[in-house]
Amino acid sequence: MNKDAIIKLVNEQMWPKTDADVPSFKAGDTITVSYRIIEGNKERVQSFRGVVIQIKGSGKTKMFTIRKVSNGVGVERIFPLYSPHIDKIEVNKVGVVRRARIYYLRDLTGKKARIKEKRMTRTEK
Repeated sequence: MNKDAIIKLVNEQMWPKTDADVPSFKAGDTITVSYRIIEGNKERVQSFRGVVIQIKGSGKTKMFTIRKVSNGVGVERIFPLYSPHIDKIEVNKVGVVRRARIYYLRDLTGKKARIKEKRMTRTEK
């Protein structure tokens, strides 16, 4: 086996997910991530719903940051896109923003923190 074949084999073993398993989303979209948490010998699924404020990295090491406001406190969480602990990613709303990283959302509260929603036509649904 040559070096490229070994690297490909290791990548397939470490990251069983492919691009077909992950929906396409961008900054400004509201998504729900179902994340599997293992505590001792018990396992549960926790969902985290928020706005994608950035996507960084490339290839199998791509990561995304989600922000939500919980009880008046902003909570951000960073997820690896191809993590084996992610059960599913569901896109709830498609937002319209002009930037790839919307850090300005951190300073806004209330109605100012809303993001325009892309209107879906019948053919897109």
